[in-house]
Amino acid sequence: MTHPLRYLSVLTVLLSACASSPPSSETMVQARVARATQLAGDELKPLLGLCRPQPATRASGPSVDEGIRRLIAQAPPAPGQAFDNLYFVGSAWVSAWVLKTSQGLILIDALNNDEEAKTLIEGGMAKLGLDPRDIRYIVVTHGHGDHYGGASYLARRHGARIVASEEDWAMMAGTLEFASTVWPAPPQRDIAVRDGDKLVLGDTTLSYHLTPGHTLGTLSLVFDVRDGTRQHRALLWGGTAFNFGKDVPRLQAYHASTEKMRRVVVERNVDVMLSNHPGYDSTVAKLAELKRRAVGGAHPFVGGIGAVDRSLRIMGECSLAQRDRFGA
Repeated sequence: MTHPLRYLSVLTVLLSACASSPPSSETMVQARVARATQLAGDELKPLLGLCRPQPATRASGPSVDEGIRRLIAQAPPAPGQAFDNLYFVGSAWVSAWVLKTSQGLILIDALNNDEEAKTLIEGGMAKLGLDPRDIRYIVVTHGHGDHYGGASYLARRHGARIVASEEDWAMMAGTLEFASTVWPAPPQRDIAVRDGDKLVLGDTTLSYHLTPGHTLGTLSLVFDVRDGTRQHRALLWGGTAFNFGKDVPRLQAYHASTEKMRRVVVERNVDVMLSNHPGYDSTVAKLAELKRRAVGGAHPFVGGIGAVDRSLRIMGECSLAQRDRFGA
């Protein structure tokens, strides 16, 4: 007869094994999406779109071209001034930001094509009292056509230098990982920057942070913005969506980039989170709110260090949720 203690011992081993078994991918996905949703609250809900399931293959062909045409065809918002030294001159789909310095202007991203560069960037700048001839640098946050499309035109017309990461210059000069016949050819290689490099123009310093994920060479930018006598520090996240298919290392790199920038946010007291797509940071709504702002009232773009950190955590959780959907 087997001793009862032996049964108890076997049961203990089995229970321990069950307790130590890793949760299923679907359980992990649900937990990550729940964490992201809790972090978002109402304020950061637009970022939760990243937690939706993404296709395992990168989209390509005529359907991509047609989708891009539809996005470009959306009625553009009015240009606007977000801070004393920062202006929005983008479309409904893609952002373009102008950073004003004491020695000229830095344009961050150049929209989809020459026509948008003329009507939205140059035209928007004119409405805001800015002269496109003062553009000294065009920073391309990553090598997709919705960000480099108008760069060549603006550089030729105004003598501006074009900046991108070493990695994305290489991609733009070789095989484009996300191409469309709607977009023009990428600009010719100009200034290549690496992680930690800085652009100093007059009274302004912009720091480049390599945040691979959306592309291998995505650049996120940190710079100061002014609101009257108050100074704030902004992070512009350089590439958001997961449009690269079942690429688990890329998703893990994306998460690592969010963690890296969380440390930068704390170290540098970053209290403003910006995007290069207005839907992710509610740019248009915040510009409208800014016009209604009472004297001395809260600035809609200034969320505080905590909100910036939450934004990065949401993006990180969603990247891992997508990785887990692929069964990694």
